[in-house]
Amino acid sequence: MRPSYFNTFFDYDSKKIGYNSLSNEFIILEPMLHELYDAATKEKNLPELNEIHPEFYQFLVQKKFIVEDNLDEVAIVKQLQARVDFDENNYVLVINPTMNCNFKCWYCYESHIKDSKMSSEIVTKVIKFSDRIIEQKKVKYFHLAWFGGEPLLYAEEVIFPILKELHHNFKSNGIEFSSSFTTNGLLINEHFIDYFKAHDANDFQITLDGDEQTHDTVRFVSKTRGSYRQILSNIKLLAGRDCTVTVRINISDQTVAGLFNIADDFSSFGEELMKKITFSFQKVWQELKPIDAGIDASIAYFRRLGYKVNYIGGRADTVRNSCYADKKNQATINYNGDVFKCTARDFTSETKEGVIDIDGNLSWNELEQKRMNIKFQNKPCLRCKLLPICNGGCSQNALENEGRDYCVYDFDEQKKNDVIYHKFLENVVYA
Repeated sequence: MRPSYFNTFFDYDSKKIGYNSLSNEFIILEPMLHELYDAATKEKNLPELNEIHPEFYQFLVQKKFIVEDNLDEVAIVKQLQARVDFDENNYVLVINPTMNCNFKCWYCYESHIKDSKMSSEIVTKVIKFSDRIIEQKKVKYFHLAWFGGEPLLYAEEVIFPILKELHHNFKSNGIEFSSSFTTNGLLINEHFIDYFKAHDANDFQITLDGDEQTHDTVRFVSKTRGSYRQILSNIKLLAGRDCTVTVRINISDQTVAGLFNIADDFSSFGEELMKKITFSFQKVWQELKPIDAGIDASIAYFRRLGYKVNYIGGRADTVRNSCYADKKNQATINYNGDVFKCTARDFTSETKEGVIDIDGNLSWNELEQKRMNIKFQNKPCLRCKLLPICNGGCSQNALENEGRDYCVYDFDEQKKNDVIYHKFLENVVYA
């Protein structure tokens, strides 16, 4: 027997916390017990630990902190990834009705195309695509996600007909169906919510750019009218209609100081509405300044108020809960009929991974094939304690670093430990 390659221990509240990233288990130990384990592993004498404290030894075996000498743990991770990413029971379709937007946020990576709008011809192709999925008789659960651009710009012209037809097609064939929106939240109204809920579209991600003062300098309707208060009102409206809302707070050096104010602004919502809302803290990719201490303090404040929050830990499991773009049964159909996997990059003809034809069939190219075979090629990942929950991040990370050694945590052990620490807070302490 030997220690698992994927064990980590750290201090918390006078205890030793152990985490095994393969079993995804946390254990809470008295320091004396950890000292016994630590001595046995350093001296490579686990049998002695079994003799001294057999109950503790068996506990560590049960939680996969101690494994058989010949166990190929990396092979188990590969099998896990294959089960998740090549699951034929689930399908995720992302649709961009438009690449236009009613805002122009400074950090946005998308190229806004003013007159872009999905045509009726493409709408028909998407509906036919649902027929092709049903004909395969493999998918048991279908999720339709709306992205963009701002998808609600063309709700009635594009979203309504597709949502209605796909909802009917899948439900009538015994396939579970759900739908979600990534939106800036400004255009939401009762009419939209009525239609969405009638067709099982109950989940929304809505973004704020700091507190009211900062947000309204980035997203404004006119020179004299911001959007912050209207968006908060719409979030409250959604929660009151039993929709789940993830409030994604984009954080930069300019917004971090006002995060407490956002928490205070939600205090009037009441306990019942707040059960439907989760806050997701996301540092914008352009921000290079050291603002993590301010983010941590703000997260602690949100949690003291009883709010649900996820940050690094909650989003760190990119193997069991891999990105939609990592999955074989996933596609992103752009307004013009081009097909992609990842939504976090520009939608250009050079980067498209396929097209949808007149009969609703998806024709993938070599870029998609490369994506689906890119995992486990980064050697540092295969020796890392975070392999079972990270594996180099998503397939897009792997593609953009093809041919060179890389680490999404910059080979920084403290950053890796921070991931586990936040995971512990979010899944154990504040669960």
